[in-house]
Amino acid sequence: MSLATAKSLSPSRTRSIVQRTRGRTHGPMTRLMSPSDVGQILKPFVFLDLFDHSGAPFAGPLHPHSGIATLTYLVEGAVNYIDPDDTRGTLPAGGVEWMQAGRGMWHGGGLDEAGRTRGFQLWIALPPELELGPTFSVYQAPEDVPTDGPARVLLGNYGSASSALKSPSPINYLAVRLKAGERWRYEPPAGHTVLWVAVASGALSAPEELQHGYLAAFEPSNEAVEFEALTDAEFVLGSAVPHEHDLVMGYYSVHTSPEALRDGEAHILSIREHLVQEGRL
Repeated sequence: MSLATAKSLSPSRTRSIVQRTRGRTHGPMTRLMSPSDVGQILKPFVFLDLFDHSGAPFAGPLHPHSGIATLTYLVEGAVNYIDPDDTRGTLPAGGVEWMQAGRGMWHGGGLDEAGRTRGFQLWIALPPELELGPTFSVYQAPEDVPTDGPARVLLGNYGSASSALKSPSPINYLAVRLKAGERWRYEPPAGHTVLWVAVASGALSAPEELQHGYLAAFEPSNEAVEFEALTDAEFVLGSAVPHEHDLVMGYYSVHTSPEALRDGEAHILSIREHLVQEGRL
């Protein structure tokens, strides 16, 4: 539905916000979602980090993951990356990095130039058939991220736009920009009873007011949500079919069982030995 023709939902059909949070901030990074809080009710979405760095460049160390996929989306600035094959490059504003860790991998990144860099990194729990599967990374330039109206489709399908990234389960992940006073209505696909929104800048009505830095989790439902920008606003939105598996946690890993976690962590350690031998760690 276009911005011009969007209609207000009747009060009886308004999808309620059941939890909101500003997360926990450490330096330039705010963890808005983790399995110890709203990640338990929003899985397959398990972690969401909002980062906002202003200052000197830095090099992030190589670190491991297993059992999850991550999607990094830049709102402003640029970051460099080192993928599992030691390929290096730069992700610009509007670009997307998709990394599917599977059984285990190591990667890293940082900033090459001083300045401001803002964005989100989302962690997604993989289903059992993929959590010990192959590892790969995909990088999309800003012009390769499809759009429908004010929404950029980072993962999944919305309106006329479909992401080229293959989602591990039924998931939509969108980045939306609205001018003050504009309205936009999100109609989730059938079965997407998990829904949340996180505000990167500005303020929204959904219909409760949400300010910059807030994450809001909506009640389980198939109802739509209508957003109105109270100021110019940027936000990300995720919806999904629920992940019907336990979240078994390691330090850098999320799996569906203790056995899968042991396998993933053992594989991470074996990769570490090779990286040490190569002088990369």
